[in-house]
This record gives sequence, structure tokens and C-alpha cells, in this order.
Amino acid sequence: MKAALSFLISGLLALSGAHAADHEAWKELSALDAPGGYPTAEASARLYDELDFQRAVQVYLWALPAMNIDAMRQGSEATFGAGNHILPVWKDRLNTRTRVTTPNSDVVYAMSYLDLKNGPVVVEVPPKLQGMFCTFWHRPLCDVGFVGPDKGEGGKYLLLPPDYEGEAPEGFFTFKSETYRVFLFWRGFLVDGKTDNAVQTIEQTRVYPLGKKDSATRMTFPNASEKPSNMLVTQDISYFENLKKFIDYEPAHREDFAMRGMMATLGIIKGEPFEPDARMQAILNRAANVAWKIASAQRYERRMEGTLRYPDRQYDEGFIGGSEVFEGKSFLNLDARTAFFRFAYSSSPGMVVDMVGKGSKYPLTFKDADGNFLMGQNHYKLHLPAGIPAENFWAVTLYDAPTAAGVNKPGQLIPSLSSQGELKYNEDGSIDLYFGPDKPESAPESNYIGTNPAEGFFVVIRLYSPGKAYFDKSWKPDDVVKID
Repeated sequence: MKAALSFLISGLLALSGAHAADHEAWKELSALDAPGGYPTAEASARLYDELDFQRAVQVYLWALPAMNIDAMRQGSEATFGAGNHILPVWKDRLNTRTRVTTPNSDVVYAMSYLDLKNGPVVVEVPPKLQGMFCTFWHRPLCDVGFVGPDKGEGGKYLLLPPDYEGEAPEGFFTFKSETYRVFLFWRGFLVDGKTDNAVQTIEQTRVYPLGKKDSATRMTFPNASEKPSNMLVTQDISYFENLKKFIDYEPAHREDFAMRGMMATLGIIKGEPFEPDARMQAILNRAANVAWKIASAQRYERRMEGTLRYPDRQYDEGFIGGSEVFEGKSFLNLDARTAFFRFAYSSSPGMVVDMVGKGSKYPLTFKDADGNFLMGQNHYKLHLPAGIPAENFWAVTLYDAPTAAGVNKPGQLIPSLSSQGELKYNEDGSIDLYFGPDKPESAPESNYIGTNPAEGFFVVIRLYSPGKAYFDKSWKPDDVVKID
């Protein structure tokens, strides 16, 4: 079995675009012995290894939106505790102690993982807050705040579990979730570079069971900036072990039965023990590793139409296809979905809306002006022309390519620069930012972000309340230029 598994994996890993259609590994599979139409025992074993491996890879990719957010839940609860009354707040901004995909360090985050298993939950939202609720399949329930139903005035949101029956009470913004767990995600803005006002607003949040406000457990708001936490998905068999726990906890939907059928052949069945033998353990470990690499290719190497934002630049779109649920007219855009959740979390209508002065936009790049991937041992310059179209603020943040968490360079807690900070601009209003393992002599300290040698990284530009020049592309950032 080991030889057969080694054969199929080496074949898959060796694929290249020019020769993929005629790869030797596929030729050998198609040439396996089948006397009289009956595959031999050896051929059948090899084909089953291939089948199970392929299914495991596809299950990994399919489940990535759920496993992404469930990894965040596990990391949060391991650090701050579990319960609807616990709302971790990054009171001193989110820094590299928190390992999570593409966080924004230039706002105040609050994230929790509500459980509706015991019945409906009420969330009292304070005014002037921006946020969202998502199911644990990462499907948006609603925006909260200025682009949500409360219009920035705050209000009471009622979250109903998937098994809720009957009429919902009046007086709430009511949403029914397809999963028992729901992701609560708040963002507060800095005032004069300080977090105090945002933290005070967020700490007015109240969460309690419907009809039990007075007897509910008192809210706690731990400072998540202070403690290390790992909220990243795994790339080994533990991914499938976590998936088993997830499907045991959440309801089964008929539209997922085909993928659940694939899981069943791997031994992952709702309500039944998951006890993979040595053969299956080897397949699942390797499949998780390969699936992660496939997801990385889908995000970092363009194949999908609509990925490139500008024809003469190296910038990509964060959301490919323009749908917060990754749906085309007649299909689910699986590649766009995988590409997004490989490097990010949370999606909502407010994040994809194209309205001047509303929401936010995220042009990003993995490559320099010459089309080479950004690497931490090199020095780079990013020139942003004057008139950056962000009515609220803009920020530039660096993330590592292996995990998509913030570049974790010793002595640098926040790998981000923002218009909310003290930056040095050029005389014409433009600005030059510098990235590299050490600061170039000509670079102002205020305009420099450090990188780690031999580690790939990428750049995300955030535009909050984007202006007209972003949408009509009359303003566009220069490419990142290698300067040594």
C-alpha cells in the first residue's frame, strides 16, 4: 500500500501545466491490469488508494469555509474560554500574537462564537458599530451597523437556531441560522489613533438567551491583544478529526449529501465513530497537505477569470466573482470560494457592494512589478499616488504567504501602516512605503514594515469608504518594486 500511495502522491505533486494532460502517473493508472475487464487485486488496491486520496482532497477543500471559522473558535475558546457571554476584544489592536488569516490591525476587533443549541439568542448591538453575523459555513446572516438593518443606530438582533419552529417574537431584527454556531464579528474605528472609544462602544454589547436577560451570565470582555492565540486551520489528519466533530454538532442539509457521501467513504459519518486505520491515516495526512497546497495555488497563482484588478498591474481582487456567497448564475464558484477562505475569513454583502463611500475594498498583491512572488529577504518599495480614495482611512498590511497571518517579525507586533498614523508623505501628497528584512537607509522609519528572510509575504491595501477614483480606476496603486 505504501508504494501505491507514494506513487499516486508523487504523480499529483509533479503535475505541471504543460504536461498535465499526459502525465506519466495518469498513464500508469490507466494502464493497470484488468484481465477480462476485472481489475487485479493489486490494481484495485492502487485504484482505491487513488479514489480515497482524491475524495479526501476534495472534502478538505469543500469544508475549508467551515474549518476556517471552527479553527478560530477553537483557538479563541482555548485562550479566553467558551460561552455566549465571552466577547474577546482586541483592545490594543490585533497584533502578531494572534495567528489568524488576514486580520485588520488598524481597527478594534471583537469576535465570538455564539451557540444556539439551547435556543434563540438575543444580541443587543450598540449604536455606531460595524459588524456582521455569519453561519459556521461562513454564509452571511446579515451586516450589522451602518450597512445593516439597524442603520448604525444599534438594536436587538434575534438569532434563531436551525431547528426553531413557530412564530418569532416581534421587536427584533430576526435571522434564522442554518448552523447552531454563529460567528459574531465587530469592528470599531480608532479616534485620533486611540482605541478607547471603540472599546467602550463594543463593551456595550449584550448577549443572552431569549427571555432571560435578567438571569443571563454577566458579559466579560477579555483583552485579546495580550494573549497569544492560534486560530489557523491544520494541514494534517487533525483537520478531518475536527471536521468529524463539526458535522456531529451541526445539522445535515440535503444539498451537502454528495460531499457527505465522500466523507462517509473516508469513515466520517455523523453520529458514528471515526476510527481510521493506518492506511487511511496515511492518506488523510497526505491529502490534507496536498489540499492546502492546491488551495494556495488557487489563491496565489491566477487561473480564474476576474482575478486581476488592473490589466497593467499585479493587483488581485480579494473577492473573485463579486458574490459574498461565491455563487454564479448557475453554479457555486468553488475555486473562488477556496481561494478566499485559504487566506481570509468572514464575508458579507457590505464587503462586496460597489458603492462610493460605502463599505471597504481590498486590492492586494502577491507579486512585484516583474511578476515575481514577494520574498522576505528582498527590499521593496510601494508608491501610492496622491489622492488615495478612502474617505475614512487607508492601511497597508503585510501577511506571510504560508499561513496568511500577519508577518511575525521579532520586535514588530503590528505589520501595518495606516493614514491614521504618523507617516511621511512626499511633497505632491503621494507616499512611498518600504518592506524588507531591514530598513533601507533612505526609508523613513515611519514608512517601513519588516519582513522575514526566506518567507514569502503579500500586501493588502485597505480602503475604508472607498472613493469614486477607486471604482473608475482613475486612481490605482503602483506595483511593488524590488529595490535590491
